[in-house]
Amino acid sequence: MKTNPLSLLVIGMLWVQSCSQTVQNFQPQTTEGILVNQVGYPTLASKKALIKPDTKSFVVRDSTGTIVFEGTTSARRYWELSGDTVSVADFSELTQPGKYRLCIGEECSYPFRVGDQLYQELADAALKSYYYARCSSPIKEQYGGQWNRRSGHPDTAVMIHASAASVSRPEGSILSSSGGWYDAGDYGKYIVNSSITTWTILQSLVLNEGFHHQQLLNIPESNNGLPDVLDEALINLSWMMSMQDPNDGGVYHKLTTKGFDDFIMPDETGKQRYVVQKSTSATLDYAATIATAARIANTYGLEDLAANMQLSAVAAWDWAQANPETFYIQPDDISTGAYPDTSYVDEQFWAASELYLLTGEDPYKKVLLSNYQLPVTPKWDVVQALGVISLITSDRSNEFGSITTDFFAYIDHMLEKEQSSPYLISMNEYAWGSNSDVANDGMLKLVANYLQPNEKYRSSALNDLHYILGRNTTAYSFVTGFGSKTPLVPHNRIIAADGIDEPIPGYIVGGPNTIVLNDCAPEIVERSEYPAASYTDSQCSYSTNETAINWNAPLVFLASGLNMLEMNR
Repeated sequence: MKTNPLSLLVIGMLWVQSCSQTVQNFQPQTTEGILVNQVGYPTLASKKALIKPDTKSFVVRDSTGTIVFEGTTSARRYWELSGDTVSVADFSELTQPGKYRLCIGEECSYPFRVGDQLYQELADAALKSYYYARCSSPIKEQYGGQWNRRSGHPDTAVMIHASAASVSRPEGSILSSSGGWYDAGDYGKYIVNSSITTWTILQSLVLNEGFHHQQLLNIPESNNGLPDVLDEALINLSWMMSMQDPNDGGVYHKLTTKGFDDFIMPDETGKQRYVVQKSTSATLDYAATIATAARIANTYGLEDLAANMQLSAVAAWDWAQANPETFYIQPDDISTGAYPDTSYVDEQFWAASELYLLTGEDPYKKVLLSNYQLPVTPKWDVVQALGVISLITSDRSNEFGSITTDFFAYIDHMLEKEQSSPYLISMNEYAWGSNSDVANDGMLKLVANYLQPNEKYRSSALNDLHYILGRNTTAYSFVTGFGSKTPLVPHNRIIAADGIDEPIPGYIVGGPNTIVLNDCAPEIVERSEYPAASYTDSQCSYSTNETAINWNAPLVFLASGLNMLEMNR
């Protein structure tokens, strides 16, 4: 039978019309059972989603609804920390840039992108979070946009607390200690937390130099001849140096009010601020960070500053050696963050490592070797990995071959844990600030890749970022402003009180844990008993939804490092 050409034309037109209607009407039902990186996946990288429903197949659709990839899932695996079972959907072969969703039947994931340099804005926002956290400075509209605010806490008349009193600075005497960054969701400033934070972003400058040199954040110091990351670090370093007693070299543990301020803007506060007790931990952390900064300042032509920093770091070291067990003890009339620590072996190692790299003097080398501990994922009170990174990435690394071997053994251990994890991460316990642990794991893997470039390190670090940006059991992208489902009400006084619906972008929240389950009233917020799922986007949840400078720092490193790798492909 012959076919009428006119009939074929009509049928073709109807088919095109049908397809265009399908495209026009593509309105997928979003499910949180399909977990993706809600920002996206680099074009040439591995691309994997996690699927909770029991399915053997999946498709990827573009923004029109057209199927661009079909695949099958892996075997399903149960994770005791999340209480659920997931399979892996691998769509690594999809390399066409665009916006997509991964779908099972009519249900689809949150949208994500495939493309190049997807994490530039994330790296910028994570670093610019420190500008928004500046103390004693206004956030002007030309730099802060809608999140502009008036200056708060000038800290030009800070009082010496009884615990910090000395002959040269008696109780009640006044000093100036302005500037720096607010520590977390509160308005305190704490040396131990500032130290690991500042060191981490400085180390990102060292190892991700090419990325940071092209990075412009639109902060007041931009275009002054220094990288913006160094400009921002110098803001906090200046404050840190004001916390050292020039009479003996000791460093005050913290600067706070006696109790936490209410959820009000910084300029609305008026309580007296104090420096509280000198401590060995604060002084050693200070010595390590200031010594690191001195080395970097020299490379950027800031010789006078570097010389002053070296003198300051050595004075702090000397005080700590004379006061090796001055533990911080929270005074009865102080209730702000304590940041206590009862072992200073790791702090001794870190400070000695940085001072050895700065001065080349053998006494520091002897101390670092005698205090060496195997590296583990760093936290504010577990800092030996910081000294390890500095040593093995320095021009003296040949002196520390065994330490390099230990470092790679720990990286291999993390990769083994990742292989056994249904959620493709190296973490198998959930501490307070779990998201920063994931980010710090990623940082360590990028350091390994810096020393010995290998796709396994890059892919594993990228898996850590995938987790942070939505490929976790909660389906949250844990960074404000990045993704479809993000924290809207972090435990952060500025964000809570500024009257703006959208939180300042670029802040990573602490993340799931079961350390504290009752920070929000149980009748208001019900938390999962599974550690990986125990998270709530509630202002009251300081245990899971607070922001903190030390949590953002490894995110800066991770996002910047992954961008750097793409720049070098």
